[in-house]
Amino acid sequence: APEYGATMGFFPVDDETIRYMERTGRDAQNTELVREYMKAQGLYRTDDTPDPVFTETLELDLGTVQTSLAGPKRPQDRIVLSHLKETFQNSLTSDDQTMGFNLTQEKLASKGLIKNGTTQELKHGDVVIAAITSCTNTSNPSVMLGAGLVAKHAVEKGLKVPSYVKTSLAPGSRVVTDYLDEAGLTPYLDQLGFNLVGYGCTTCIGNSGPLPAPVETAIREGDLVVAGVLSGNRNFEGRIHPWVKANFLASPPLVVAYAIAGRVDIDLEHEPLGQDKDGNDVYLKDLWPSSAEIRGMMDEAIHPDVFNRLYADVFDSEAWDTIPVTGGQLYEWKEESTYIQEPPFFTGLTQEVNPITPIEGARVLVHAGDSITTDHISPAGNIKTDSPVGQYLTEAGVQVSEFNSYGSRRGNDRVMTRGTFANVRFQNRLGQGQEGGYTTYHPTGDVTSIYEASMKYQEAGTRLIALAGTEYGTGSSRDWAAKGTLLLGVKAVIATSFERIHRSNLVGMGVLPLQFAEGESSDALGLDGSETFTIHVDESLTPRSMVKVDAVHPNGKTTSFETLCRIDTPVEIEYYRNGGILHKVLRDVAAEA
Repeated sequence: APEYGATMGFFPVDDETIRYMERTGRDAQNTELVREYMKAQGLYRTDDTPDPVFTETLELDLGTVQTSLAGPKRPQDRIVLSHLKETFQNSLTSDDQTMGFNLTQEKLASKGLIKNGTTQELKHGDVVIAAITSCTNTSNPSVMLGAGLVAKHAVEKGLKVPSYVKTSLAPGSRVVTDYLDEAGLTPYLDQLGFNLVGYGCTTCIGNSGPLPAPVETAIREGDLVVAGVLSGNRNFEGRIHPWVKANFLASPPLVVAYAIAGRVDIDLEHEPLGQDKDGNDVYLKDLWPSSAEIRGMMDEAIHPDVFNRLYADVFDSEAWDTIPVTGGQLYEWKEESTYIQEPPFFTGLTQEVNPITPIEGARVLVHAGDSITTDHISPAGNIKTDSPVGQYLTEAGVQVSEFNSYGSRRGNDRVMTRGTFANVRFQNRLGQGQEGGYTTYHPTGDVTSIYEASMKYQEAGTRLIALAGTEYGTGSSRDWAAKGTLLLGVKAVIATSFERIHRSNLVGMGVLPLQFAEGESSDALGLDGSETFTIHVDESLTPRSMVKVDAVHPNGKTTSFETLCRIDTPVEIEYYRNGGILHKVLRDVAAEA
């Protein structure tokens, strides 16, 4: 829902809801209670139920719904299946930051060679990751069985997946593999390489593991825009894999189809995926199962007893139960741990609340463009060896093979602070052309990591801010995107617009969100990030008030402009005054003790 700007998506309870509860082993008495309760409350939907009254109603003709994917960089960028080839080809040379890769004509012709006993060519648009994944899609039996049926039909026709495609199957539940086994579809998925790799978050959160070394080498040497196709929820830059620049979200059956095709620069509605045993062209329509075929398989393979059996002992784990733990009410912090450390959020906190004062002499740590996501700000996947986090872990004696991911180390602020803005695809305008977590340290003009520059600024007592474009903080509601921003010493973010959850999180951590006035931006005001800023806030600050900002350029010229304070409510003013919601709550608890 956050991707389309909503808090939630609402589907009324109806007969299909009850059938789902029955099919998935819910208690019969409880299921009937749900039915009767919803009817009594007027919330049960039938064909005769009057339409609810909504503020705004949109009509959708289901007959106009087309098979689609989303990508290559954002989940909201929907692409009709037949348009994917053209869209991808156009994206290669486009300079649109949210869609394009801005390749020169020379780079457009680039290719790589996979040397693994034999030599195989790799080019832009080749699929190197195909993953049936995510807790969302894999909880839908119709699309999972559909994927199995596509695999079955493909294997029967003699189709194979190219060797450079890394395939995987990672459901969110053991029930999925049980009904795939029951339906007899697992062997076909296995033959195409969609072997079970585990249950839970994998490729969709960046835990795909490394690509085969020859494939990664070919990508690097050719500087290729290769593709991933996955059934995940999000595909923000750098999230899926650091070397896979184009990532498309698709249904599980389409993931299987693109794995077989081996490329995304193909029109699957009109071009063949490959040839059968007799050399005849095979099209997507030749592999696609009918609705009746899927429904019949669901009736045969999915039974309530499957859910009851597999969930009966879900909390029984000998490995979990034998983990050594210490007693006591307080956690015993371990200095040597690289996974959990005591965060510095309460260091130096007193009961007295400091007054709101102007932010003076601030330098710009980050100057970003449009659609900067929480994945750009706080990545969750792979940790690069030469990154500040990689250096920290190496110095702590952690082997590269044990680096794990940012997501797995969220309990360690030393990792997460170093990882803030460290996404390999993040483009900081102060990085002087270097992609990733780099910035210019203004006192010397040197380009260094954002973390290292932040530490130097903080040692000198220099306050920091960030400049950004539209939709700043879009994507996952990742709290570390705000926490890391605070720990880097950033006191304010001035953006053209904010994603609402990240705006709230910034306020919650005591970081001031300011919005450029209508029609203004850092570009429109001639700000390039080299300026020194003063933000005129004090105890008179009120929700959504106008705040004056002065930016002094290196030549001494001053640009003054008004911004909208995006502290939207009185209670948020209290959070900000206290230095964030954590400080506010602790002070309140201490006052009552």
